[in-house]
Amino acid sequence: MMKSNRLNPPYLYSSLTRISDLPVQPFDVMSLPRNQWETSDYVVGEVVSPVPVNAQLELPNGRLASLLEGDRIIGAFGIRRATLEAVGEWQSIGDDGRMDNMTCAGLFGKVTSKSYLLPPLTSLQYRGHVLRNGQKVSMKDFVSTISYHHYDCPTIMIIGTSMSAGKTTSARIIIHQLKQLGLKVIGAKLTGAGRYRDVLSMKDAGADYIFDFVDVGLPSSVAPPEEFRVLVRQLLSMMAAKNPDVVVIEAGASPLEPYNGSVVLEELKKHICLTVLCASDPYSVVGVCQGFGFLPDLITGIATSTSSGVELVKKLTGIQALTLSEPSALPLLTQLLENKLHLAPTHVLQV
Repeated sequence: MMKSNRLNPPYLYSSLTRISDLPVQPFDVMSLPRNQWETSDYVVGEVVSPVPVNAQLELPNGRLASLLEGDRIIGAFGIRRATLEAVGEWQSIGDDGRMDNMTCAGLFGKVTSKSYLLPPLTSLQYRGHVLRNGQKVSMKDFVSTISYHHYDCPTIMIIGTSMSAGKTTSARIIIHQLKQLGLKVIGAKLTGAGRYRDVLSMKDAGADYIFDFVDVGLPSSVAPPEEFRVLVRQLLSMMAAKNPDVVVIEAGASPLEPYNGSVVLEELKKHICLTVLCASDPYSVVGVCQGFGFLPDLITGIATSTSSGVELVKKLTGIQALTLSEPSALPLLTQLLENKLHLAPTHVLQV
């Protein structure tokens, strides 16, 4: 039976709906057969017992809301391949319709592998697809069409040896320093699983504009590489239209993981003026450099949290390493940014 949202109890809208008009325009909800399910479909999941104590949902504005049994959430079917947290996809949802909120952003699927360190995920019951005029509604339906703009922007690329290696923190600090230099800055996250707060933190640091793969209709960047490449080019065109002085891009997880980080690097290699590697430990730096065949300009992240970590990274690689959270590192970072962006020096470092 088809139900209208005008008659149902209120829904909770996940941050994956932030590109849509679902919170303000009517829609219907109806179960669809499995052969009609696809990645990026907007669907309704009902929170079922047992509900984790700290169950939360990221809303379209980035705020976290607590969840209760019976809450009906609108999220999107997707795929997650997080090496340190959870692996799952909508294709693994069984005939019983039980699924998981694989990230707090409303990425729906069935988790098939989970780290013992990860707290319990919120369990959901599939209640149907979002429909309009009898047709299912997808994230891709809300992607703006813009004219082509050639991407020729100086780009700072931030990658990691793994997830949770310090990329978002590093991006925030770098963006803050770039704004101190008076530049027009775009912050973007081009790979990973959609969580709005990652790019919102770039906005908080001063970025004039923020983008991520959700803007081109993807709930995560796990997709066939050539399909993803087309969408990345569309996203780069959207960014180029803003005429930034510099773009700071985070490639979530590492380029060796199945989030298409290698596609991003291929598309941007001619425009990258500075590469920052955030490492989870000093020895992982060597592994990523050898495995992916490149040398970064700067190493930071968890591996450089202490002076001992900085010294070990330098000893293993010979590459500049900084603890960006330390005020003493900021003059060195600023000098590096000025050199790579060919800016006039704003200060002289004391030797």
